[in-house]
Amino acid sequence: MSTIQLAGGIKPDKFQHVEESLANIREALLSLRFGSIAITVHEDRVVQIDITEKKRLRPS
Repeated sequence: MSTIQLAGGIKPDKFQHVEESLANIREALLSLRFGSIAITVHEDRVVQIDITEKKRLRPS
């Protein structure tokens, strides 16, 4: 049984995973004002998104 591939040779299941990963990254970016986002990839898949948020305090 052959697998249907999208333009550029991306398989549909991988394309779906990429789209879901991008949606999660976009959501993280939109919720973050100061900080960083680290993306962990294992065997060609995003497996973890770490968000480190910094809180800016006003000096007393």
